Amino acid sequence: MKMENIISNNEKEETKIEPKYRGIKAMPFIIGNEAFEKLGTMGTSSNLLVYLTTVFNMKSITALNIINIFHGTCNFATIIGAFLSDTYFGRYTTLGFASISSFLGMMILTMTAAFTKLHPPTCGHATVCTEANSLQMGFLISTFAFLVIGAGGIRPCNLAFGADQFDPRTESGKRGISSFFNWYYFTFTFAVMVSLTVIVYVQSDISWSIGFAIPTFLMLLSCIVFFIATKIYVRVRPQGSPLTSVLQVIVAAIRKRSTTSNELHDHVPKNSLNSNLPHTNQFKCLDAAAVIYSGDKLHEDGSAMNAWRLCSVQQVEQVKCLLRIFPIWISCIIFAIAMVQQQTYTVFQALQSDRRLGKTFNVPAASYSVFSMIALTIWIPIYDRIIVPSLRNITKKEDGISLLQKIGIGMFLAVLTMFVSGIVERQRRVWALTKPTLGIEPRKGEISSLSALWLVPQLVLGGLAEAFTSIGQIEFYYKQFPENMRSIAGSFMFCGLAFSSYLSSFLISVVHRVTMKGKDGQNWLDEDLNKGRLDYFYFVVAGLQVLNLGYFMVCAKWYKYKATNANGSQVELESIAV
Repeated sequence: MKMENIISNNEKEETKIEPKYRGIKAMPFIIGNEAFEKLGTMGTSSNLLVYLTTVFNMKSITALNIINIFHGTCNFATIIGAFLSDTYFGRYTTLGFASISSFLGMMILTMTAAFTKLHPPTCGHATVCTEANSLQMGFLISTFAFLVIGAGGIRPCNLAFGADQFDPRTESGKRGISSFFNWYYFTFTFAVMVSLTVIVYVQSDISWSIGFAIPTFLMLLSCIVFFIATKIYVRVRPQGSPLTSVLQVIVAAIRKRSTTSNELHDHVPKNSLNSNLPHTNQFKCLDAAAVIYSGDKLHEDGSAMNAWRLCSVQQVEQVKCLLRIFPIWISCIIFAIAMVQQQTYTVFQALQSDRRLGKTFNVPAASYSVFSMIALTIWIPIYDRIIVPSLRNITKKEDGISLLQKIGIGMFLAVLTMFVSGIVERQRRVWALTKPTLGIEPRKGEISSLSALWLVPQLVLGGLAEAFTSIGQIEFYYKQFPENMRSIAGSFMFCGLAFSSYLSSFLISVVHRVTMKGKDGQNWLDEDLNKGRLDYFYFVVAGLQVLNLGYFMVCAKWYKYKATNANGSQVELESIAV
């Protein structure tokens, strides 16, 4: 009788916590929040390099290092945001707090442009410019701090929170998740393109204060749209950090490193989200964590009483999945160094190129990055609707090619991107020295008569490289990570981008110092590109990408895709992810 009461109470409890999925009703609010957030932050983020050099009078090297560190910290903060979301606060609270933080960051940035006391005096054509004082730098740093917090919470949680609104157990829920992902990427691309054209133009050619006020207002709308639908959201409660399980395997393996028993603890928890993974022979040293020793005790359901001494085979295999991914992740970090240069030094190339369209209109230097987005937007449907079906007939694979092959193609395109960048920069410099236009870019030098449209090929190649490697990474991490770590999987690519930004900043500093010569301190990365040799730097990065491609091919050959036992649920879970 008592057992029946317990079951009855459990059933009532389950009935109470059963979420009411309102996916279609919630989707417009989440998509709207995402659209306004990207409209507010992406254009401003892309144009910060120009803002720091023209308004805050920073040298190019200083501004580049600050931007690289800022972008790197934004991306690295995503792992902290994912951890806090999964362990303590949940996605709704994390997204709400992060959205408010982004709005505050944008508001302070607008103030630095609007109030003359919050930025240095205009430099104009002066050779020596006034640098920002401590108060001005304090406001600027606080802007970056708020934006970092916002990015750390929004980037790893927004996709997962949108998917939470649909019931993954029903066909309509699965279709809704698929529809959400499609609309999400469409909105993201559209918002970035508008930001890189309209908002960047207002900032660069009309007014920085107005140009920042517009995205600040859009960020405020993003917060309003998000919170207005609070009552209809499904909020998934945090269930503790899956990183604890990883640490338990490592500690248990160290404790039992000298054991010789072959009996493994193959317990599979009921209602586990993770696939049932078969035992593999890679990283055998970790198998010690699952060895049953004489002192190990088990609960009635078969689980270990002390998880820090005895782990299951499933826990061990999940850690092995992470270790197999790590070398691939390293290669993607090196790949992203090439993409960072397309977001930074390409802006400086455009500044010293002929950006005229017609007689009076000058295209803002930061707006040329839109060609990467256009290339990516056009290529994805062509690849998905035309190329993949053709490859499927040849390779007999569902996706046409494997995920690692997809990533590898992008890395090859990164090599071509940097070689083309070097060739175009060499020609731009020659024309600047022999055929300059009528004009000098303040604090830089002669503007080349070479049209800035010659930057389009390298930007298109960079966009295609991202279409293969970056999108391939997202899918790769989503499918190869343990299912209970998908929030962390969502932040893994951003963490790689963070390290690539830091490495790029380090590489720039080293090249700047090593190549410096003469009393005037000229070097490859001179303030005036015409006096420097940016083309040499591009070729160095191209060589680094060649070495990285070779390293990736070795890692890809060694890699073993995550498999499942006959009773695993991997096929079903992967179908939901699309």
